[in-house]
Amino acid sequence: MIPAEMRHELGFEPGETVLARVESRRLVLERGDEILDRLRSELRGATQSGTSMVDELLAERRREARREAAELERDA
Repeated sequence: MIPAEMRHELGFEPGETVLARVESRRLVLERGDEILDRLRSELRGATQSGTSMVDELLAERRREARREAAELERDA
């Protein structure tokens, strides 16, 4: 249970679902929409503007497949 004063300050409504996680030995409570916003922001910074995350993933998978094929050839 979260004290009413803290719920009010954080804008939590009674009965609202929040997700809890431990970060650096602290308890962090977040709403689902806040988590999505945070993750989207983090992912936006992970790629260059105009770069597709899907294209990046496919390129990475292709590089890994070529590396594995080269290893198999070498070991055969």
